[in-house]
Amino acid sequence: MTRKQKVREQIRADMSLGEIAGRWPQVVPIMYKYGLHCPTCPVAASESLRDGARVHGLSDKQLELMLKEMNRAIK
Repeated sequence: MTRKQKVREQIRADMSLGEIAGRWPQVVPIMYKYGLHCPTCPVAASESLRDGARVHGLSDKQLELMLKEMNRAIK
């Protein structure tokens, strides 16, 4: 992967919770802050961040804020 590709890489709502936690463990505390304790859940491998947020009652605005915070953390 080139440096340019790394710069563009970001966390998206359609990514699985397990993929996000595995690739960027530094964002797990952010998930916990928003009430998503999903990285330790057996469903994390297949459930998307968006789906996990919905199951836990997060609004679209909260999901958007969480994504922004998570993407700042991986830069």
